[in-house]
Amino acid sequence: MSLISIYQVFTRLATNHVNSPVYNGTIEQNGVGKLNDFTTEVLKEIKKLGVTHVWYTGVIEHARCTANAECGIEGGNPRVIKGRAGSPYAITDYYDIDPDLAVSVPNRMQEFARLVKHTHDAGLKVIIDFVPNHVSRLYKSDVFPERDFGKDDNPAWAFSIKNDFYYIVNQDLVLPENSGAEVEGKEKLAFFESPAKVTGNNQFSAWPTIDDWYETVKLNYGVDYQNGGKCYFVPQPSVWGKMLDILLYWASKGVDAFRCDMVEMTPVEFWQFAIAEVNKQYPNIKFIAEVYNPSMYADYVKRGGFHYLYDKVGLYDTLRAIVSSDAPAYNLSGCWQRLGGLDANMVRFLENHDEQRVASRFFSPDPQKAIPAMLASATMNQGAIMTYFGQEVGEPALGKTGYSGDDGRTTIFDYYNVPAFQKWYNNGKPSYANLTPDQQLLRDQYAEILNLAISEPCFTNGAFYDIMWVNNPECGVDNTRIFAYLRYTATEAMLVVLTFNGDKQLNFNIRIPEHAWNAMGVSLASAVKLKPVLGIAQPFDASVGQLIYNGLPMQMQPSSGVVFRVVW
Repeated sequence: MSLISIYQVFTRLATNHVNSPVYNGTIEQNGVGKLNDFTTEVLKEIKKLGVTHVWYTGVIEHARCTANAECGIEGGNPRVIKGRAGSPYAITDYYDIDPDLAVSVPNRMQEFARLVKHTHDAGLKVIIDFVPNHVSRLYKSDVFPERDFGKDDNPAWAFSIKNDFYYIVNQDLVLPENSGAEVEGKEKLAFFESPAKVTGNNQFSAWPTIDDWYETVKLNYGVDYQNGGKCYFVPQPSVWGKMLDILLYWASKGVDAFRCDMVEMTPVEFWQFAIAEVNKQYPNIKFIAEVYNPSMYADYVKRGGFHYLYDKVGLYDTLRAIVSSDAPAYNLSGCWQRLGGLDANMVRFLENHDEQRVASRFFSPDPQKAIPAMLASATMNQGAIMTYFGQEVGEPALGKTGYSGDDGRTTIFDYYNVPAFQKWYNNGKPSYANLTPDQQLLRDQYAEILNLAISEPCFTNGAFYDIMWVNNPECGVDNTRIFAYLRYTATEAMLVVLTFNGDKQLNFNIRIPEHAWNAMGVSLASAVKLKPVLGIAQPFDASVGQLIYNGLPMQMQPSSGVVFRVVW
């Protein structure tokens, strides 16, 4: 497996042209980005950042308050919609495109086809979300009504392999007080569901709380959660076939990969079946799993068939703690040690739609301090690196937007904009003209890191060697602030040296141990050249012996990174 670079865009926000959105604004007030805005010109500029795949988040039709009366599309009940624009993970029709994203709503599928073509024409691949665990309480397919969930269910059964949903028998749904989007006249609306269906986050109660996923309903994959989690997979639950049909439907539209939501809430046996079936017809389609439980990683890769998994509780949490909380840099060694050989199957990131922005006051108000963390994410292993749109220009996600509060995250529920990205997007003519010098510098650094990561064989396919076991305080290396490693092939190596936090220049020598040279197949009698290819450093010629015993002299600024090409 080689390294891929994913650029996640929250589709309705990324290309919005409105400069001054209002709190909790309507689509008319705040505007919304369109699929057509992603022209080949825009996508080619995104590709220049060092991107191979674009993840278009929120393109499938989901619950929203907005109506399209001219097309006979009613607005959803705001009691079960979070925010006016709604959560992209409360799907209302798996076979359709969100009408908000279309210039011509009746032609929204044709506009999606154009988006796929533009993306491919720009030399990029397309990723969309697949949301398997739950659907909106308002789910109703207009495209394939015969495939709707629950139409053949018997709601007198709390659990049955024949049911698509789980039911709370003889109880009506009681929504939390003040649930849903704040819209005019909401207090006069009611939402009835009888019997109550189980809420998406496994809330087996007719009284979901405001913190539950009350706007969604859990799908039944054959696991009887209320009776010890016993599994019934034979005969195959009806949901399995319906979900496979959905995957094949979008695969036929030219989608190259699926980012699969909350994977560990669905059984690995389903994925073993579905991924194998999709790859029989579309062998090049990749599956990316949002997972958070490391004990399940191996099962979802080796048995389930996933190509990539989120490296959230490992590398992300470790890097964030180093940057935000002064945790020691040597904690990075534990990240690869705990992966059990799955390094090439992981997706690394510093941001996505669930996480706080790097430039927010909650993470690192100065995004420059996270540059070594980004370099580590992109170069420590094979697999995938992911960047969230606006991260590369220091979007801080300031202020409350509506349903979303001032929490350092870009809203996924409201009609709004992303100011820092909007400056670069420049109404469809991407440019540095509107960016500050600091934003320009940051984006250049991201481009340098990402392009290096996806182009150098040592990073795309090379092996990894952690050299910190011989670089410690006894050798004059502050391993709470410094981390270094090698990536290598049979013909050359890359040495990466990172410094985190602090406020002064760091002077130290980095040693490359004899064992590393043996692993790389380099004679101990060899002479080597070290040439900097990223960051500020001087070239260095030395013998292998010098690097083993004396080390490479370094003078580095805090929160910086250097990459050397090592040639023997």
